[in-house]
Amino acid sequence: MFCEGCGAALQPDQLFCSRCGRQLIRAPFGYPRRDRVQQHIRVLGILWLALSAVNVLGGAVLFILANTLFVHLAEQGAPMFLRPLLSLVGLFILLKACAGFLGGWGLLQHESWARIVILVLAFLALFNVPFGTALGVYSLWVLLPAESEEQYEALARVA
Repeated sequence: MFCEGCGAALQPDQLFCSRCGRQLIRAPFGYPRRDRVQQHIRVLGILWLALSAVNVLGGAVLFILANTLFVHLAEQGAPMFLRPLLSLVGLFILLKACAGFLGGWGLLQHESWARIVILVLAFLALFNVPFGTALGVYSLWVLLPAESEEQYEALARVA
């Protein structure tokens, strides 16, 4: 290592050049590291939009089947509670998909409320094996730690 001012050879632990007296600045090697939230927020938003699109398809199919097929099956002796139960589950899936679209869009726009929406949806998605579980774990890994909250709030202030 050499002094930038006079070119004298330096020891690794020196703070000042022994020849010219210049203060030595130790810069870390490599590029500055981006924080975890900034690296993953775009991918996370896109994945939530994609999972929500799949949930819309599943919820709509379930709701339509409950109100067409199970009407005729109830006439033939099927349990009467299936139609309202499946309709309710289909509506819940559609509601969750709408919240996922809203949260995914909010993450892409760096909205301050989107982090909380996605954290709630991530806990619910843990039961949706396999894709929801994977996305839920990934979302919790990116957004749940305390430093992630600070990093996300900094991104939201900038946007």
